[in-house]
Amino acid sequence: MENFDGYDLKILRHLQRDADRSVEVLSEEIGLSRNATWRRIKRLEEAGILIGKVALVDPARVGLQLVVFISIKTDRHDAAWAGTFANVVRSFPEILGVYRTSGMQDYLIRARVADVQAYDRLYQRLIAKLDLKDVSASFVMEEIKETTELPVL
Repeated sequence: MENFDGYDLKILRHLQRDADRSVEVLSEEIGLSRNATWRRIKRLEEAGILIGKVALVDPARVGLQLVVFISIKTDRHDAAWAGTFANVVRSFPEILGVYRTSGMQDYLIRARVADVQAYDRLYQRLIAKLDLKDVSASFVMEEIKETTELPVL
């Protein structure tokens, strides 16, 4: 992005921590006028760098205490199967992230569910819709770090 400078980085860092703050407060925090801050935010939005604003929900307070990483191996690597796989996993609200990976597994899925029984229901729905070679799960025992903030420096 043209003219991307330290003020833009400050804006990105501050908005990632709290996008609900006013332009007035943000401009004071970064040391720029309100109008200049507003223009920079609009430019970051138009450039597709700022892509949305969300509210973060405490998973435990809505009954989603368990994070599970699901490793998938498949014998199928054709475009049709990959498209079906993508459509299926996108349709499961419990699945928060899906990644095609290198190494021993083909895909890694990050899901959040209430408990092991809820994971088993997710697993049963997944294998009913997809032809998979191997599925294994790792349950998170302790969340040491979880953030949505990107390390813009």
